[in-house]
Amino acid sequence: MTNYAVFLRGINVGGINIKMADLRAALEALPVTGVKTLLASGNFVCAAKATAGELKSLVEACLREDFGYDAWVVVLDQARLNAIIDACPYPSDNKEQHSYVTLSSDPAILDELQTLGGALAGVDLARLSPEALAWLAPAGGTLDSPFSKLSAKAKYKSTTTTRNLRTLLKCRDALSP
Repeated sequence: MTNYAVFLRGINVGGINIKMADLRAALEALPVTGVKTLLASGNFVCAAKATAGELKSLVEACLREDFGYDAWVVVLDQARLNAIIDACPYPSDNKEQHSYVTLSSDPAILDELQTLGGALAGVDLARLSPEALAWLAPAGGTLDSPFSKLSAKAKYKSTTTTRNLRTLLKCRDALSP
């Protein structure tokens, strides 16, 4: 069995509202164990015998069937999640700036975002792994930040999702015994 953190794109925003109890019940029908949902933004941890790619397909199919929306997820095993957190040069708790990590199921998309984001004035990016790119946003101005606007474009919707570094830490903690 491998421990995984799974990050869902686009739930409880834009009209896609799913109660965490309903999400957990749907996921528990899959060949996984120890499902724990975290926060209302679509994060959960579990253990599975499946590969990360297989789990991604299972979860996306489950969400499409049970909740009727185009679901996309990024799946990280526990070791990869730990490595991403350890590689992040930004603080998890800062009153002036928030640290975000954009996760992707397609490293080429992050390559593109890194190139485009690097050309934006004042945007500090750090590539943490093939599937993770960290960036900073002013507290209270995340959605207005240049990189947030860039990464929110529709062309990135099916392959990326962004989380605050604190959320990744909560997922890591939920995977620890």
